[in-house]
Amino acid sequence: MYRLLEAVIVIILTAPIRILPVKISLKIGELIGLALFYIWSSRRKIAEDNLIKTMISDEAFSERDISKVLKENFKNFGRSLAEIIKVYSGSGKKIIESIKIEGIENYYAASQKGRGVVFFTGHCGNWELLALVCSLKVSPIAVVARPLDNSYLNKIVEGIRRKFGNIIIYKRGALKPIIQTLKKKGVVGILMDQAVVRNEGFVIDFLGRGAWTTKMPALIVRKTGAAAIPVFIHRNGDSHVIKIYPEVELSKTQEKETALIEDTKKLTEYIESYIREHPAEWLWIHRRWKRVNPDKTII
Repeated sequence: MYRLLEAVIVIILTAPIRILPVKISLKIGELIGLALFYIWSSRRKIAEDNLIKTMISDEAFSERDISKVLKENFKNFGRSLAEIIKVYSGSGKKIIESIKIEGIENYYAASQKGRGVVFFTGHCGNWELLALVCSLKVSPIAVVARPLDNSYLNKIVEGIRRKFGNIIIYKRGALKPIIQTLKKKGVVGILMDQAVVRNEGFVIDFLGRGAWTTKMPALIVRKTGAAAIPVFIHRNGDSHVIKIYPEVELSKTQEKETALIEDTKKLTEYIESYIREHPAEWLWIHRRWKRVNPDKTII
């Protein structure tokens, strides 16, 4: 009963964003993000600590720079939330139509090889919008996701994703349906920038610090022969640009684990490059560097 009430409250509270014109809705989203910057102190502190200790550029960020990036980061989070609400409600047609896609020829070149394609990305820009638009304008995608805690809201979200062409693969037991999709020459989308436990990855350098990083994308493309394609979305004025990169060339090292490490590092470098170019558009509130012993050797 509590979850049903929670879902009803969410639907009521999001009504203004769903009903109002896009520009006003995004402004409301931006204000919500700014309010979260001041109210959500626990996550703001995590984001601030991440920025202070992370090497985004060759020059150290000043306190003023960090504050500016953090505020813009939270505002971007709010705008992204508003965009998704608009799109989910069926009133975001202008948002979808305004998004440009660069490098679609890279996808076509990889898909023609008939081995399936793995789109990998991170929590960069409006990653939910990325999945929806790629399914709509590029190819239907099987998206690896975690279900929402609220089953009522999850059912609504899942239904909308499917309308856009997304096929949902939930994380628990995901490996089998991923491989099946790729065997059918399909496309799978994976987010690979969250901390994992010891048996799921390696500690590799991520923005100058060791971070547990999933080995699954590299493992999957090696096991199936699928093409690994980096795909990212970033803001461009009032809209977005989706960039599809050429297929990543995998390591030629014969030793299996060494090859997986090298491939994982190579894939991660695309996320690092994105963050350096668009520092306010990554999910800084995530504890990306948790569970890492400071004395552990970085690969």
